Amino acid sequence: MFTGIVQAVGTISALENRGRDRRVRIHTGTLDLGDVIPGDSISVSGICLTVVELEEHGFSADVSGETLSRTIIGDLQTGSTVNLEKALLPTTRLGGHLVSGHVDAVGTVEDIGEAGSSMRLAIRVPDTLARYIAEKGSVTVDGVSLTVNAVDGAVFALNLVPHTLRETTLGDLKAGRRVNIEVDLVARYLERLLLGDRAAQTGSGGITRELLAEHGFLGPLNRS
Repeated sequence: MFTGIVQAVGTISALENRGRDRRVRIHTGTLDLGDVIPGDSISVSGICLTVVELEEHGFSADVSGETLSRTIIGDLQTGSTVNLEKALLPTTRLGGHLVSGHVDAVGTVEDIGEAGSSMRLAIRVPDTLARYIAEKGSVTVDGVSLTVNAVDGAVFALNLVPHTLRETTLGDLKAGRRVNIEVDLVARYLERLLLGDRAAQTGSGGITRELLAEHGFLGPLNRS
């Protein structure tokens, strides 16, 4: 588990294809690896990767074909920068929110603008993910815990303060860039809990107006 608070920006130093998979070597910059051992997890731009080899200023990790196909890590090249965060400890301050490092989908930056000294960012996600993103809720973008400012369909807006722009890779984003998206864990589990026994049924789907009305979140439906 992670918090979405980036600890350092690293650089992809080498890539090695291994069939459908890929070994990635990452130079970790200022990230302290003194307490890291092989088998530990490190978030790389929001992707939970397992350390398989350690070196003086970095580590190597194996990336499966599944992860390559479902995240932006397949887009990265030697020299690409990545956000890094070590797995949290019981004593870690939870400055962001609980992040699993399991990317839900890839989003696309639709628009970038200035908002005073901050940057305003609009990101489109796949339609199937839109229901998990709520105004003033939490979302993870390339491993960074952020607060959603507004939602319009499958597009949500964020404000990035100068500190975030300086200390993460998000300051380098351009319109059209793809980003890793992880929605809030609570939203996913809430949906399954509301389904109740229906969750075990094949093709049970997600939350519907009928289900919300049944649990008292909406008034009785007018079926006339």
